Formats: sequence, structure tokens, C-alpha cells
Amino acid sequence: MSIENKRREILLSKAAIEERIKGLGETLTEAYKDKNLLVVSLLKGSFIFTADLVRQIDLPVRIEFMTTSSYGHSEESTGHVKIVQDIHVDLTAYDVLIVDDITDSALTMTGVLEILSQRNPKSIRSCVLLDKPSRRKVDYAPDYVGFEIPDMFIVGYGLNYGDYYRNIDHVFAFVD
Repeated sequence: MSIENKRREILLSKAAIEERIKGLGETLTEAYKDKNLLVVSLLKGSFIFTADLVRQIDLPVRIEFMTTSSYGHSEESTGHVKIVQDIHVDLTAYDVLIVDDITDSALTMTGVLEILSQRNPKSIRSCVLLDKPSRRKVDYAPDYVGFEIPDMFIVGYGLNYGDYYRNIDHVFAFVD
């Protein structure tokens, strides 16, 4: 049986996601009120979350996109972070907020943090929609988290399965 024929169980509704992103936006507005904020969205998974999040931050925000790869088309991280498309911004003038869809192994986020930290931003922090701490392969906790979730393969709201399902407005799991 293919995964697409399995039953879908909604983990996070559209309304729950919208409410939490509004709260994150308020928190980030306060945290960055006197700073020069640069949001770095990690593509492809975070583009929907980033778009909704930055509209909730009531400050001038510069947005850049970085493409990384560590999953390919599988459910498991390869453990190697590859920068497919880098940003080309002098970070020394910015407080950088890296936005991603999910942190599970934390290999992608820690790799990106290391690379961007070497470019001397004023500060650097992270914000993720979903945090799956039970899957950590390195000691790391995101600075801002939408939801902590259990160890299950989830799809929707930017998260994909074989490059599909990113456009779904909620987060779901395929279940037996």
C-alpha cells in the first residue's frame, strides 16, 4: 500500500496554526523592536510559514531565502547539510532570524547557524513552526517554536512528501 492511500490524521488545524503564528509575530515584534531584522527563510519547506510569520511582525523586515538540502525525497535526513542557494547580504548590519518549517535532527539548523554566524551578524536566532526534540542528533533548541510535536512523519503547510502536499493549509500525518 502506498503512503498516499493511507488515512490522514490532522495534527494541527489551519486555525491553530494561524493563532500560534499571530502570537509568534507579537513576540518577535517585541524582541526585535529596536533592531535591524533580517529574516532568512530556509527553502523550500519554510516559505509558507515565513510568509505568514513576517506579515505578523509589525516592523520593517528584510527577507532573504537560502536553499538547503539534507533530506532529498526521503523521510530521514542524510545528516549532511548542503547549501544549494546562498544569501548574498553583508550580515554585519543585521540581527538575523533564521526561519524553518521544522527542527528534528537539528543538523540543518545548526549547520546554517554555523555558516551564518561566521559572517558576523549583530545577533542570530532561529524560529521554527514545528519542533521534534525526540529526534535530535545534536544538542540544540530553537529560540522560537510554534509547536512541539511527537516523532511522526508529518506533511502539509510547507512540509512535503516527495515534493507534494506543501500547499495543504494544515499539518497532517499519514496513518494506518
